[in-house]
Formats: sequence, C-alpha cells, structure tokens
Amino acid sequence: MFEQVALWHNWGMSNKHNPCAKEHFNELIQFRQAAYECLGNARDAMFELSDAVLQMRQAQSFAELSCAPAFRRKWPSVYEALQDGRPNREGLLSLYLKQTVSSERLLLAGDHTAWLRLWAKKLVGRSYQHQPDPIPGHRPVTIGHGYSTLAVIPEASGSWALPVLHERVANQKAVESGARQLQQVSLLLSVRPISLWDSEYGCASFVLATANVAADKIIRLRTNLCLEGPTKPRTSNRGTTPKHGIKFNFKDPSTWWSPDQVLEYSDPIFGPLIVRLWKGLRFSKALDCHLTVAQVERLQASNSRRQPRILWFGWAGAEAPERWWSLYGRRYPIDHWYRFAKGRLHWTLPLLSTPQQGERWSDLMPFLTWELWLAHTLVQDSPLPWQKAQTNLSPARVCQSLQNILVAIGTPTRVCKTRGSSPGWRTGRPRTHRKQQEIIRSERWKTTRAHKQPVVPGQKPKRGRPKKISPPSHA
Repeated sequence: MFEQVALWHNWGMSNKHNPCAKEHFNELIQFRQAAYECLGNARDAMFELSDAVLQMRQAQSFAELSCAPAFRRKWPSVYEALQDGRPNREGLLSLYLKQTVSSERLLLAGDHTAWLRLWAKKLVGRSYQHQPDPIPGHRPVTIGHGYSTLAVIPEASGSWALPVLHERVANQKAVESGARQLQQVSLLLSVRPISLWDSEYGCASFVLATANVAADKIIRLRTNLCLEGPTKPRTSNRGTTPKHGIKFNFKDPSTWWSPDQVLEYSDPIFGPLIVRLWKGLRFSKALDCHLTVAQVERLQASNSRRQPRILWFGWAGAEAPERWWSLYGRRYPIDHWYRFAKGRLHWTLPLLSTPQQGERWSDLMPFLTWELWLAHTLVQDSPLPWQKAQTNLSPARVCQSLQNILVAIGTPTRVCKTRGSSPGWRTGRPRTHRKQQEIIRSERWKTTRAHKQPVVPGQKPKRGRPKKISPPSHA
C-alpha cells in the first residue's frame, strides 16, 4: 500500500504489467487530461476527488473521501471543490461522444431517479419524487431532487450503461427533461440514434416534444392506454372535418381491428412469442405523431407483476428495423447504473446544502463511468475471497481492479500550495441563517388543493372553488 502511495505522483507511464498496452494507456491518459481541462475552476480538487471515489470502496461520510491517497488536500477542500467548481458540461458531453464510433448507430436509454433528502428542510428545490418501495401497500413516493439521465448502451448484454447527461430536474417534469436531453445529444451525432424509454414517457407530451428530434424512439406503453386509429370518415356536409379516429383500447380487445402483421417465433431468452403490429396509431393529444404499436405475447410467462404475459411497445420515428421491440431489453443497464452510482460511486452520500453543489458532484458520475469503461479491457480481475471470477467485468469489478493502473498513469493535477492560516470570520460581519424551504408541488396538486380549501366568510368564492363556508370560531 505504501509503495502505491509513493508511486501515485509519478507522471510517467509504466508498462510492466502489459507491454502491449501503451496505446490503450495513452487513450485513457488523454481522456483524463481532456476531462481535467473541462472541469473549470477548482479542477485540481475535483479531479482528485474523482480519483478518491475510485479508491475508497467504502465511506461513512463525504469528508472521509479526503483520506484516499489520491486526494492530496485537506478535508475542507472536498466541499470547497463543489462550492467553487464550474464544470464545462457541453465540453464533457462532446468528450464522451468522441469515445464512440461516429459511423455506428448508437443505442440510448433514458430514465430518471431520485436523490433522497427527506430531512433537509432548508434545501432549495425539493419535491415529491417516485421511489420504488418493496413493502406492499406503501406508496412509491419520497422527497428529494430528481435527476434525469441519458446513457449510451454499448453492449448487447451486460450491465454497462455510459451516461452522457446526468442533470437535475428543476421543474418536476422529468418527461420534458428527457426530451430536451435527447435533442441535445442528437444534434451532436452524425447517425440517427435509437432511444429506449420506460412507460412513464409513453404519453402525448413526450411524443410531441420529440417529434422533430432526429432520433428514433422505442417506448414501452402502459396496458391501460386508449389510442386512436385513422380519422373517422365524414358522414355529412355539416360541421367541421373530423380530427379524431376510432378508439383502440388496450384493455378491450373488441376495439381492436385486424393487425397489419402477425409474427410467431421463438426467442432464446423469453421462449415462444406472438407479436401483433398495428400501424398509424396515435395519442388523442398528439394527432400528427403516428406510432407503430407492437403487442408482444409471451406464452411461457407466469403473468405476474414482474413477468407479465402481454407487453405493449411503440415505435416513433423513421422506418423501423426488423424485430425492433426486442431492443427494449437493452434498456435495463441504466437501472444497474443507478444502483452502482448510489452505492459504489457514493453519489447520494454527501448531504450538500445547495442544489448547485449537488449538480457539480453529479457531473463527476458520468466521467467516472466512462473512465471505467475505457479501462475495462486493461484491468485484470481481482475478486475478493468470496467473489467468483468474471470474464466480462462489471463496472464495480473494474473499479475494484483499477488501482494499479491509476498508480501507473499518474494524475494531471498540480501539487497543492499552502496558503497559510485562514483569517477566519471577520468581526462584526453578520451571519444569515438559512430559512426553511417549501416543497415544490405539481400544478395539478395545487389545483386540487385549492378546490378543497373552504371560503373565508366575507370573501367572494374564487372561480372553480366550492361554495363551502368555514365554521365560525369560538373565542
């Protein structure tokens, strides 16, 4: 351990482990150098903080990351790095996309998650967020900050998801954030990508927001949707031209018409499948956005909540490839990445006082993941005594074996300089206490709440509010 600490500041590159790895080591070094230039102010402390995350497998507090050999500063610099840092997010996004093959069609996955801050009553921007709860009967709701993520799925199988954007949802509208991220990434790609989205994004607002985005979308659709087919024919010369079409209710098979195509085949993972395709379906609030809907019936599924027998998928975009619905199974690595970021990368460990600090800390999560991806072909598996050996290393296993490479390639950061004694708080300078902040709520909740509030005697009832008089108070 002491030898590794002594070698940590070595700027030279060692090839003693793999004489043929110089080219790959250079690629990793160039990526780290380019990311270091994009971190802006306090780049030295932020970069050493990222290396400390890779070295510290377990940490009880955020300040404990300063005990890592890679972090050469005192523990207050851990928080000062997030206070003073200004990462160049556009530069980091371009850097991540440069690591992909520009001529290939990327597969993107979008989702959002919650950073729990239940007891931070003075933190700005908290709102109600979706959080799965394994206890039956509990509502899947928590309080905190929501983060929207768009990631590249590089492999057909495995747990790798490489996020290119990981941003806080400021307006409690994750669907709008996902659409904006997809548009931002598509403008930087030369080949039209395919994006995968969960059923929460299977709504008219998302389809409308991404209608002009140069990206194809595979969306899982809820089983209780009611779409529309072709426009109804005009029966008389009176009135306006019909805009809406024949109802297509997923729960009512009597509203279905004959599918445009029926396929029966056996999948190596899910067994025998029956796929029915309908073209030209649309949402009632997005009549100009046509979908190709696929009903996938899994004959061997148990029809439970986790293994439903029937699944619905929608394709929106250009001409669909063959068996496009099977690509949706590659969306799940983004869920694995959320668990990896919250657990091994200590993403939700710090209790920061401002949302801006949380955003700067979250900017390091994609950088760390891409760094692990570039090193996953270089490291040798180093399992713990109770772990089995792996051939296709997971992100956690690469992170566990990366220490020797980091020691060999060194760090681009500068040696910290001593600043002397701090002058401290100036005498007579007033201290301002932080105020308790309200939880951000949706407009629908505010409207429902306003309808339930009684009218104060002597005031006119507002429009849309029930005429209910509050009982008189007894002094």
